[in-house]
Amino acid sequence: MLTIALLLVSNIFMTIAWYGHLKYKDAPLWIVILASWGIAFVEYCFQVPANRIGHAHFSAAQLKTIQEVITLVVFTVFSVVYLKEQFKWNYIIGFVLIAAGAFFVFKKW
Repeated sequence: MLTIALLLVSNIFMTIAWYGHLKYKDAPLWIVILASWGIAFVEYCFQVPANRIGHAHFSAAQLKTIQEVITLVVFTVFSVVYLKEQFKWNYIIGFVLIAAGAFFVFKKW
């Protein structure tokens, strides 16, 4: 559970670093890049321990899959709440297909 909590926090920071600047299109690009790098550093402070701790329980492929699913959830909330973008039906279908992929990664064969 600690791994998932750390991945959740890291993804919140990374989503802000990658997409938060989209509301500030008048800001100079070099300032946006430096600010994003600063935020991404904080993200790494959560991501690296999450992977170190998580690798004791999950394979690297499973860790990456968990991270991607969390990323989609965080990004969806961020894009709807912060960027005020509409969540469309085709996004749901795409996310369901990604969830199907996650099923296969975690399925014990």
